[in-house]
Amino acid sequence: MTKRNFKQGLMASALTVMTLGMAWTAAHAQDAAPTDTEAADQSTVVVVYATRDKAINAQMKAINTISVLSKDDLDHTAVHNVAEALGTLPGVNVMNTGNSFFGGIDGASRGEGMFVSLRGMNSEYNVNMINGVTVAQGMPYSRGVQLSLLPPSGLQTIVLNLTSTADMDGDAIGGTVDFRTPTAFNFSDKTHASVTLSGRLESRARDYDDSGLGGGIAGEYATKFGPNGQFGVYGSLFYDERAYANSESAGLMAATNDGGWDYLVMDAPTNGKSYPGLDKQANMVQTGINVGVSNGSTKRWGGNLSFDWNVDDTLSLYARASYARADTEQNSTLSQYASASKSHNQVGTTDRYALSVDQISTRVWYETNPEVATLSTFTLGGEKRAGAWTLSPSVFMSYGNNDRPDHIETSARINQSDNYNHGSNRPLGGLSIGYDNNGFPIPLYTTDIYNDLNHSDTALLARRSGQLTESFSNQTKGGFKLDARYDADGGALQYIKTGFKFTDSLRRVTNRDWTNAHFANSLGHGGETWASLGIADGEYSSVFPGVYNWAVPKVNESVLLDYFNKFRTVESFDTCVGYDKTTAQTIQKSYDDNYNCNTQKGTEAVTAAYVMADYKFGNLEVLPGLRYEHAQIDNTYWVRASDDSTEGTKDVSHFESNRVEYDKVLPSVFLNYRPAGNAVYRASIWTSYTRPPFTQLGGGAQTSTSDDGTTTITKGNPNLKAIDAVNYDLAAEWTTSAGGHAQISAYYKALSHYIFDNGSNYLNGTKAIEGQVKTNMPENGGDGHVTGLEAQIRQKFTTLPGWMSGFGLAGNATRQWTIVDLGSDLGSGQKKPIQNAPEWLANASIFYEKYGMSLDLNYGYKGAYLANYAVIGGVDVWVKPTRRVDLHAGYKVNDHVKIDLSVANLLKDYSYWAHVGKRAFAINDIVDTGRTTLLTVKYDY
Repeated sequence: MTKRNFKQGLMASALTVMTLGMAWTAAHAQDAAPTDTEAADQSTVVVVYATRDKAINAQMKAINTISVLSKDDLDHTAVHNVAEALGTLPGVNVMNTGNSFFGGIDGASRGEGMFVSLRGMNSEYNVNMINGVTVAQGMPYSRGVQLSLLPPSGLQTIVLNLTSTADMDGDAIGGTVDFRTPTAFNFSDKTHASVTLSGRLESRARDYDDSGLGGGIAGEYATKFGPNGQFGVYGSLFYDERAYANSESAGLMAATNDGGWDYLVMDAPTNGKSYPGLDKQANMVQTGINVGVSNGSTKRWGGNLSFDWNVDDTLSLYARASYARADTEQNSTLSQYASASKSHNQVGTTDRYALSVDQISTRVWYETNPEVATLSTFTLGGEKRAGAWTLSPSVFMSYGNNDRPDHIETSARINQSDNYNHGSNRPLGGLSIGYDNNGFPIPLYTTDIYNDLNHSDTALLARRSGQLTESFSNQTKGGFKLDARYDADGGALQYIKTGFKFTDSLRRVTNRDWTNAHFANSLGHGGETWASLGIADGEYSSVFPGVYNWAVPKVNESVLLDYFNKFRTVESFDTCVGYDKTTAQTIQKSYDDNYNCNTQKGTEAVTAAYVMADYKFGNLEVLPGLRYEHAQIDNTYWVRASDDSTEGTKDVSHFESNRVEYDKVLPSVFLNYRPAGNAVYRASIWTSYTRPPFTQLGGGAQTSTSDDGTTTITKGNPNLKAIDAVNYDLAAEWTTSAGGHAQISAYYKALSHYIFDNGSNYLNGTKAIEGQVKTNMPENGGDGHVTGLEAQIRQKFTTLPGWMSGFGLAGNATRQWTIVDLGSDLGSGQKKPIQNAPEWLANASIFYEKYGMSLDLNYGYKGAYLANYAVIGGVDVWVKPTRRVDLHAGYKVNDHVKIDLSVANLLKDYSYWAHVGKRAFAINDIVDTGRTTLLTVKYDY
């Protein structure tokens, strides 16, 4: 810790102690106690909101800018999970893929939202909470939290804090999402219980003649007991299941994995560069494609538990727990049309050389993408009022994991090259891909190539008996905190609030890989196909219904796993590939290297203290605050020895550790002007930060030596800076007596030391050279900013006569501008938009609520956004604008029975379309997930 930061931390801690001392002295000098209403307002107990009107009222009264989804809001959506529910709020972009081990089209083909970005900031810049507990971050390469494992059932309120006051965690640049579950005291009846049954149907699975069926059951029970009803118990359980089969056209996957792209025109046949003067993006073309079906199922279950004890009028105690688990099976079978041989031929006597794809390798590839994800929280706390004081202590913990056990992949090819099979590629010539009227890439195949694709189970030779990868990632987080509030009596000062929080966490990430030899070499003979081996088990008659009409085999995974286990050898263990520069061959690494090279563990301890005050000068409320956070991160990682080192020398693989510390002083000031009960105007300046991902700080290190004797060391960088932000916000909010509500907001975020999500890869690698030693480590980017405008409105037409008074309209829109300096590697100092930050976001709804009926027609739009930097030829990957129409209809049969029907993606719009280049659509990843229909019946008693 630097001398300056130590002084800043000491000053913040001293300020907290001084504030407590002054408030204690003032409390003994005054006799007045707060009224019941004041006591309720100052409570830190989690509050839920059942109706939209109550949610709006909460937004109006809040000291900071928030958006609230009530239980009614959640019931009136047609979504798979809470991530998609958040997408109905302004400034929220829902992504159905990420940069983890199910990134890209693999994640998108599951067909549901996974992560959210808030106000232009990616998912790792948010804080996610359940009942006030900051949840564990189980993702292996990011601080983001996968929200798809949380269903809407069991939740009553989602509060999105778009600004952060001093009493909130400081590492939230985008915002803080608080998911809230009810307690027994949220129900008016002494005892409440309900059971919900649901059934679902996915249309794209039906297109493949799969069942596409799913369903679930959820129940809750709440009761109050004791002589004065002072005890309350609430519990809920849920289980649901979905079966899917979705279509994918994976040109970007083919380009990155198999070199399935090139430039149409070059100025030299082998220089690998686009012809000078041409638009580089327009000159890029897809030369291969992967087309297939991704099928599987997701089973989610969990529950929530709450115990509350109102000991007396001044003391309340509580315990809350939540648990959610999602087990996903995902199996993708892809026909592969790979460009095996390409050339650039001179055009006449010009200096232009045009692309020709001379040979095609026909293949079929199968991979599984299983995932086990869990997220749990527990907290025990209370609230004690003594005179003007309110003390709120609590202890908490959270556990999260995202594991991928037994990911296996295998393929069959026309052009096998091993000891027994010597296949040949199919001749073609000219361009290999055309495009239909909708922009889909269409292979330009010969009859033989088509027959290979259509009968791949018998026409293509089985390659390996599998490559298996197991990945595990988890975090356990726990701590305690104490908030103390002193309510003043008279004068401008309303209250002083101060407190501290300590959080410690343990994180583990590991990844191991086994690759078997070719079937022909393991069996001692060639000529085997998936059909002859029993790996193929039937077929889908159309690989992508409505676009690509050849068949693709169904794979029997258990048969494949049996072959893998049968032929797995010691040599199969190849997590880390070595390279012998003398023989130019890969070499077998030691067992310890293969077991540990992708292993990282570490602890992260964060100590925080804050003080804030609330002053009122007439209709103006002023809330200054100061927060101090000290974070200490200790990483342990594997250092791989140079490939030319030998055991017994000083250059052997081993574990090493590093330590990172961050000290942040985060001042803030919030202004709220309330000229009337139906209007509030807000302005705030607040500071926040986000610590770098663990992998970038302490990822595994490796050493290699080139022919000229130069040694290159690649490792994580413990000197990475945290990403800092100064945030400016303006907001105005109004309500009307006729059921209207409107809000407008403007925000600006000034960013420093930017870091983007680069998955498992290091970002902005720079090389420090000392003699013949080069050190390659990730580095921060530069400065950037986010500017945004938001507007939302809701109006009930209650003044219309009769049945028409049930109609209403709602909508919101966000326009944002983002720009950041990525740093020296991908951006070369250039400034580009932030990942996953569309320029436009919008939602519109027509609803009807009367006579026990509810109807909602919801429209959602998100504009194009940049997803990944410099993926192909230094060009970024963008995602096309998406539109989605959802329908919900509900009917309350009586006081006990309610029926709801929801249809997600009513018009069957494509759920994901990524492409290389903002203006070009030649290299595409496209997913068609169809329509999801969900019917629920709820019985309350």
